[in-house]
Amino acid sequence: MSASLIFDIVPIGSTVAWSDGTPRPPERHRKKLSAWKNRNSQGRLIRKQAGRTTGTYVAQPDFTIHEGDLGNHGTIVIRVHRTFGIDSNLIFKVLERPALGSVRVFDRPGAGAELVHIAVSRADAEAWLTKHRHPLAVLEEVTADEIAASAGEGRVAA
Repeated sequence: MSASLIFDIVPIGSTVAWSDGTPRPPERHRKKLSAWKNRNSQGRLIRKQAGRTTGTYVAQPDFTIHEGDLGNHGTIVIRVHRTFGIDSNLIFKVLERPALGSVRVFDRPGAGAELVHIAVSRADAEAWLTKHRHPLAVLEEVTADEIAASAGEGRVAA
């Protein structure tokens, strides 16, 4: 699946993998393996941002994937996010979509909102918000229409 299809039809909260199509190098080749891991990984889709123009600069639409957290004993020190433009030459694959009825928690309203949590229900999302303070948080339920719209991926027009 192309990056533009990820941007167009995959719902926020989905788990997405990306690859450059090359085979994994042996463990003994540490630098090659590190470079390969940089171009072959997976994470959760947390933001889609439409194209924008600032002066003479035109930015292409892009999406951000949360690859992981680095820390110790429950304290997150660094969050690893990857942002891909819709013109990326990597191959993407949807591994999992958010469940119907689950609730996404965004850090703020508007187009630049970023997913911070997915809860099983609205009650769980509100309970999570009492422990993790996000004063401008927005709760959004995953609907059947959204799941149905993303189910048609990869079909070829006749």
